[in-house]
Amino acid sequence: MTSTFRQAASYRLPGDHRWVVVDVETSGLRAASHRVLSVAALVLREDGTVEKQFSTLLNPGCDPGPVHIHNLTPDRLAGAPRFEDIADEFAELLSGRTMVAHNASFDYGFLDAEFQRVGSGVPVDNRLCTLALARRLELDVPNHRLETLAEYWKIEQFNAHDAYDDARVLVDVFGRSATLAESLQLPLPVVGCNDSRVTVYPQQIKRMPSSFTNPGRLDLAHGLVQGMKVVISGSTRTPRIALAARLTEAGFDVMNGVSRQTSVVVCDHPASQSGKVRKACANGIPVISEQQLDELLVRALPGVLKTDRAPIVVSLVPEIVVPVESPIGPAPVVRSPIAAASPSSNRKAKAWNGRRVLILGGSHLDGVIMRSRLIQLDARPSLNLTTAVTDVLMLDGGKSDKRMARVTARGLPQIAESDVNEALVSGVVPEHMKLESRLSAPILIRGEAIDLPAARSWSVNVAWRAENVGGEFDVNVVAFLLDGTDKVDSDQDFIFYNNPADEDGAVELSVDGDSEQSIRTDLDALPAECRRVVIAAAVDGEKTFGDLGAVTVSIDGPDGTFATFVLDLGTVERTMVLTEIYRRGDVWRLRAVGQGYDHDLGAMAVGYGVEVDED
Repeated sequence: MTSTFRQAASYRLPGDHRWVVVDVETSGLRAASHRVLSVAALVLREDGTVEKQFSTLLNPGCDPGPVHIHNLTPDRLAGAPRFEDIADEFAELLSGRTMVAHNASFDYGFLDAEFQRVGSGVPVDNRLCTLALARRLELDVPNHRLETLAEYWKIEQFNAHDAYDDARVLVDVFGRSATLAESLQLPLPVVGCNDSRVTVYPQQIKRMPSSFTNPGRLDLAHGLVQGMKVVISGSTRTPRIALAARLTEAGFDVMNGVSRQTSVVVCDHPASQSGKVRKACANGIPVISEQQLDELLVRALPGVLKTDRAPIVVSLVPEIVVPVESPIGPAPVVRSPIAAASPSSNRKAKAWNGRRVLILGGSHLDGVIMRSRLIQLDARPSLNLTTAVTDVLMLDGGKSDKRMARVTARGLPQIAESDVNEALVSGVVPEHMKLESRLSAPILIRGEAIDLPAARSWSVNVAWRAENVGGEFDVNVVAFLLDGTDKVDSDQDFIFYNNPADEDGAVELSVDGDSEQSIRTDLDALPAECRRVVIAAAVDGEKTFGDLGAVTVSIDGPDGTFATFVLDLGTVERTMVLTEIYRRGDVWRLRAVGQGYDHDLGAMAVGYGVEVDED
């Protein structure tokens, strides 16, 4: 279970944590129903060298999933121990330490599920995500995959998607990133794990959407119709997975949860009043036995094949559609009578394109105004002093900022408010700026919308100033999967810290850092009735977005950042819709929204049709 470790260098890690670097390979993407196939853990000393190490293959007792990625075939795993065989030894290694992983919420979620299966919990209170750390540092990389960061830091990678080799590479990625963060006086994005628990479903049904439209509720006199949404509750005579497969093959849509769209619930013991049965009864959804189901299946009626229909989209802010070029590829151009209002349509002073500008000093209102002007110049405001910062905009009081010593040490150019204003009015370029444009992802303004390219997986990454963390601010990023009525289909379509993924795994919340959270979306996995995904944030307690300050949003695809925008007009708002991804015909679009409200997250959820407990 151990092997010789080769380390590139030693580092000085923060001494307030005991660090352990972890990587897992899995049979799929959902911790609740998939399994860990291999695991590696490397315990670090304070100088970043490895004190202990542990690695092993694991026999999951199931299909290993994407063998073409991890190369872990059933034959390779056949003689490996099961997780329960190594749980105690592994737990001892983790105990009392802060777990470091790349996309740490993923690794932690799988370990949490595995430990639950053996009757315990992960002995880890905190975790750090190196992906979130790379984002916070704003490293000059096209994406934040582990292999990309290894190349950036010139760390040799021998066997990608091998748990031990990935952990070995991650030790150096973490060490170099943590050292850089210390030099920039950026806090590390450590988050607590105590509030994160994965619900394990040993009999979770993998949904296979029906090819037929949903005809609505079951009418016993009329019978079953292909396309109906069926939910199975409780024990059944036929094994649940087999019964679900039979229904799917017959053209029905088998769901794991009851929603307003559910046609019928199958339950042999309705008197047990399971949660699914109670919800069905409350919403007038028929509940039938398995025997009734068998009888109805014999005379099931043919359904109507699905057809594409353009949805009616309800927008919170006026839509501004502009031509946009991105590193991933050009988006289709859609003309709009108000497109000229966007800075994207009338750029000035091209030398500002792609520059990262940190603002020091000034009031909150000063910062709002100057960030808006920088965006009009096609520059990108930065909330933290990172490696990507190219210029520092000095406002009143900026010289007394604690980061000023680092600005001077790095020799960063300092510009004044007059430089920005002159650039806007007459296109005057500061002397230190190169005349050629620099490549960057397009920066959107409030209301601006663009078509998403062919890629189907997107990550909406939300961040705020790293200093605004701790007990003073509790920020929650959430998502709502909305149907054509602008409501959630079921409470499972409200994605938040207690429900981090919908039942199809199409939308998932990842708490990557203490000032970074992400909503990851697989557009192909979204149910047909979902027409819009609204992504919002809420500041808990008495604090507001005016207290929190600017919020940055970046939209990442598989090849890098597709678009970004900054929202900094918050004042008394406690909740804010940040962005939305919505269907227009066959095309998915993204809009920068920035619509704030003074009510709390519960009121926002109720407005979208979520049933919120009063307590």
